[in-house]
Amino acid sequence: MEPACRTLAQMGDTLDDAIDAFFAGNSFAVVGASRDRGKYGNKVLRSYLQAGRRVYPVNPQGGTIEGRTAYPDLASLPERVHGVSIITPPHVTIGIVEQAARAGIRHLWMQPGAESDEAIRKAAELGLELIHSGPCVLVLQGFKDV
Repeated sequence: MEPACRTLAQMGDTLDDAIDAFFAGNSFAVVGASRDRGKYGNKVLRSYLQAGRRVYPVNPQGGTIEGRTAYPDLASLPERVHGVSIITPPHVTIGIVEQAARAGIRHLWMQPGAESDEAIRKAAELGLELIHSGPCVLVLQGFKDV
């Protein structure tokens, strides 16, 4: 039996259509946001900021990242975001998928290196819109590391 996840192959959508649907929202979260400007979790957050998007950093330690309040988890965000970029170790990603589903967030993008077969299957079981094993948001948003 095929999983219920709307993966690109099952949707019949192109990658461009899936990316357009992801970016169609007004607000986003970056799970795995980092204070270290050399880490991808920080660069992805800054790519959203450079693109002029409303974005919330998510880091279990809280505090501030790039001048923004960092939230410990998706349930703590001040609003339900449209999409989540996940930049976590693969063994952590499945928990993020479950958090997103509980928070009513339907659009997920597992950045390269965050994917795991288990997390992809979980997203499928939960019927989430998922981009994985594909391009990085840094490239698509034209990130400049300044």
